[in-house]
Amino acid sequence: MGLAEEPVISISGLWMNYSDRMVLRGIDLEVHRGQIIGYIGPNGAGKSTTVKIMLGLVEGYTGTVRIFGRDIADGDTAYKRRIGYVPEIAELYDSLTAREYLTFIGELYGMKRSEADIKAEKLMTLLNLDKAYDMRIASYSKGMKQKVLLISSMLHDPDILFLDEPLSGLDANSVMVVKEIFASLAAKGKTIFYSSHIMDVVEKISSRIILLSGGDIVADGSFAQLQERSREGSLEEIFNQLTGFDKYRDIAGEFVAVIGEGAPHE
Repeated sequence: MGLAEEPVISISGLWMNYSDRMVLRGIDLEVHRGQIIGYIGPNGAGKSTTVKIMLGLVEGYTGTVRIFGRDIADGDTAYKRRIGYVPEIAELYDSLTAREYLTFIGELYGMKRSEADIKAEKLMTLLNLDKAYDMRIASYSKGMKQKVLLISSMLHDPDILFLDEPLSGLDANSVMVVKEIFASLAAKGKTIFYSSHIMDVVEKISSRIILLSGGDIVADGSFAQLQERSREGSLEEIFNQLTGFDKYRDIAGEFVAVIGEGAPHE
């Protein structure tokens, strides 16, 4: 196999347990350049744990995790400079302005302050945040904060992006822009590892969908391949079939019935 074909992420026999609960059960996975991976599964399936292990934020696993061909257990953290990350719940430094925050993040990734500043201001302008660049992040809306997070994850031109619910709080126009950004980055050979509960978005942007349930990979392929295998229409229906969650209509019906109990009617 040539160097260009080497997977950017290679996971073999990954097991992880928290106290008495096994979260990952022998995950095997290879991811290549230019793929947009939709990494989905119910809450507690092990999605965030997988990502945090790859980021070096969680230890105590068994198995091998290689990023850019190197075992991340070797103690060399240089690979992290080539990674961008948007967590689902992020702690932004609200007392800083976006300029202060983004230049600080840029410097953490080894950029010169002036270089990070110029680049961040251009990116803020492209996402219609130029007027807010010197405002404190505490004054931002949820969508504005999400845009700053997205910029901070891409400012240093990473080779892999790990994104957990990256479209959270964005308006429809911004969603279209960000989806196009991901597609353009993938076309340049960047790898995007994307986790979301919004199935129609995952369905539309992913070149490959990996479904995790109970710590195991239960599906792995393009949306068309998953459709063919499950004989279901939407990704939401495939998800429900493969994770065994088929009671949603019953639950919704009972919920609405309870709402109506004893309610005053004209």
